[in-house]
Amino acid sequence: MSEPLWITEQDVVAAISLPEAIQALEKGLALEAQGVARNMAKTHQIWGGHHTLHAIGAVVEGAHTVGTKTWAHTAGGATPLVTLWNSETGKLEAIIEAFALGQMRTGGISGVATARMAAQDANELGVIGTGKQALTQVVAVAAVRKLKRIRVYSPTPENRRAFIGKLEKLFPAITLSESTSVADAVKDAPIVTAVTRAREPIATARMLAKGAHFNAVGAITPEREEFAQDVFGRVDLLAVDMIASVKALSAEFRKRFGDSDWSSVHLLSDLVAGKVKRPPNADLTLFKAMGMGLSDLALGIEILNRVRASGGGRPIPHPKPAQPRLV
Repeated sequence: MSEPLWITEQDVVAAISLPEAIQALEKGLALEAQGVARNMAKTHQIWGGHHTLHAIGAVVEGAHTVGTKTWAHTAGGATPLVTLWNSETGKLEAIIEAFALGQMRTGGISGVATARMAAQDANELGVIGTGKQALTQVVAVAAVRKLKRIRVYSPTPENRRAFIGKLEKLFPAITLSESTSVADAVKDAPIVTAVTRAREPIATARMLAKGAHFNAVGAITPEREEFAQDVFGRVDLLAVDMIASVKALSAEFRKRFGDSDWSSVHLLSDLVAGKVKRPPNADLTLFKAMGMGLSDLALGIEILNRVRASGGGRPIPHPKPAQPRLV
């Protein structure tokens, strides 16, 4: 058996691109739909008022792998790590530095959703938010739909312009425009992505175009909300990455469904498997992502396979049991 690998950020970005990450995520979601991949409940602990320790994970029997992603989010920064073990032997397979991995899985999952939930001819994106996760969100949508125009909104003009400057380098053939309001950014847009830290709803049903697809991916803690409750009234297809996390942490969904019937909320994996599809003439489709261990593991598994094939990574010794000192 090969030695475990330490896989650095540089190894990760050399091994996989964002469009390739979307394909890896689809493989993981297909395994979930088959019943051979399952998420571990997301958990966290708080200290110092605002620092948080996080742990998520998954069992991917279909790939003979189990693992976790853990990180401490502090005012001084974070160091996320994905740890993979062989599901049959328990042997350590890899430790992966997970900044780039995390950005690709967060953006990539919206790419998976957009590919299956947006109209096939959707060619314009309105993006709300220009923070650190916004760029991969835009690139992921552009990977699954041929965009002609992207409209950008942030409440800070300097941030809007800086973000457009980044997009100009990536998409010289796409028309880019700056919006001064949420309503202007999403008006008549067939695809909308919100990736913000908003604590009050910023998107309403009246703003969204008929037939639009809406990725709501910024509000991942209970104090945040990105869209108003009237949006649910127009939705013909509703999908999430992980129902348990949405029930526990999404204020938007908890207000709408509470302890009532959640049967209209579908898993994204069911769309990947073809069990659920976008209805003809849908008024609105909505995808909510909270982040899940299966996404990290799906990318981690693909990255490990590619790094091994290329001879990359740094071998590390497998831990050997030792007897504890009893006296």
